[in-house]
Amino acid sequence: MSHTCSHVIFAPERSDLSLLDAPAQALVAGDLVVFPTETVYGLGANALSASAVAKIFAAKKRPATNPLIAHVHSIAQARQLVATWPTEAQVLAEQFWPGPLTLVLHKNDRIPDAATAGRANVALRMPSHPTALALLRACGVPVCAPSANEYMSISPTSAQHVLNSPLADRVSYVVDSGPTSVGVESTVLSLLDPTSPTILRHGMITRQQLEEVLSIPVHAPEHLVHDDSSQGALAPGQAARHYAPKAPVSLVDEIPWEHVTQTMGVLDYTTLPEASDVVMRHSPCLHITLSDLPERYARELYAALHTFDQHDVSQIYIKLPPDEVESWSAVHDRLSRASVSA
Repeated sequence: MSHTCSHVIFAPERSDLSLLDAPAQALVAGDLVVFPTETVYGLGANALSASAVAKIFAAKKRPATNPLIAHVHSIAQARQLVATWPTEAQVLAEQFWPGPLTLVLHKNDRIPDAATAGRANVALRMPSHPTALALLRACGVPVCAPSANEYMSISPTSAQHVLNSPLADRVSYVVDSGPTSVGVESTVLSLLDPTSPTILRHGMITRQQLEEVLSIPVHAPEHLVHDDSSQGALAPGQAARHYAPKAPVSLVDEIPWEHVTQTMGVLDYTTLPEASDVVMRHSPCLHITLSDLPERYARELYAALHTFDQHDVSQIYIKLPPDEVESWSAVHDRLSRASVSA
């Protein structure tokens, strides 16, 4: 039976921390709670409870072969969940945590197999959003939290995206702290072999940044797609189709304006100063312009795709951003998955 979730508005710099007591207690009790991270809004459940984790998969309609990321409030808490904590993990955590970097390590028995798609490794991250950290400290348990949307649809970068979705009827609380600042999911790095770190999902922390800290090569396979349904993926975000709006997406070098009609959507980018935020023009179509700076583009990408969904456009043309700069890797990854046919 559906129910109405509680909408908690929490401004970290002004709100009383006691506002998070009820959502924190709900997490400990095994309920689902949506909360903001710096990347996207997450669908949280107690990472130590197999039954709580199962609720995530049911709510998202997510395959059990797609593992989850466990969010922690400290390096010390992360170390309680792994079989080994290599030097490389310590170095990276000290440099990039809290922040949008997920580390895949050998797990111990505290994390149930349901959270890791049956694999003997776990993905760990310490988010930098002050609300996420406050909630994690308040509940005292690690929290699995994939993006708070149905499987393969667009990740939410505001609480309103969640409240407008079917997920709102499947959770106990939505903690609202406004739009997220990064806008795309974290970089996922495997340290299962610490001497051969490997990127499993592109994010806004780049291979070059990781190599500068580790002083060893970081591998980044060109095609990060998991096709073997018989065994769980190593990391989330490896499905061929993901982060996708309802309308078909065509990635193009130039917008084919001669084929664009009023029912369509167009997403492009510009160097104009006003493009630091989303700029929309509605003629001859729903036309959204983002910044040509990768950090700003990434922050607004999912919000733009949600706008196309809200307007029920029939087709979306997206002008491909530059690809010669590594800082665009995460954006290109999300666009390529969004454009795969259903």
